[in-house]
Amino acid sequence: VQLQASGGGLVQAGGSLRLSCAASGRTFSARYMGWFRQAPGKEREFVADIAWSGGSTTYADSVKGRFTVSRNNAENTVYLQMTSLKPEDTAVYHCAAGSKLIRVLAPSEYDYWGQGTLVTVSS
Repeated sequence: VQLQASGGGLVQAGGSLRLSCAASGRTFSARYMGWFRQAPGKEREFVADIAWSGGSTTYADSVKGRFTVSRNNAENTVYLQMTSLKPEDTAVYHCAAGSKLIRVLAPSEYDYWGQGTLVTVSS
């Protein structure tokens, strides 16, 4: 599975961005699509995920109510709509695909990764 993330940029606090993650290749092997982020000097952390089948979602507490993850199965694309952005949301955002049957939140449990897209939120 190949993943291509896009949509990052510079935005003021309180603003919005939508990230996209296009999947190609053996996409049928991916059961969950996750978004993770990594700020400078920090570990990669879970942001949100969505199941390809059924569309159930999970969010980190820090983004709940502000971020929305969605998918377009026909186009093999997953989105992360980010609103009410805060400076602490600044990070490189990565999309990932997981093939496990159960939902997992640890980056190490995901099998395929995109290259990341930088989101910078200014105060």
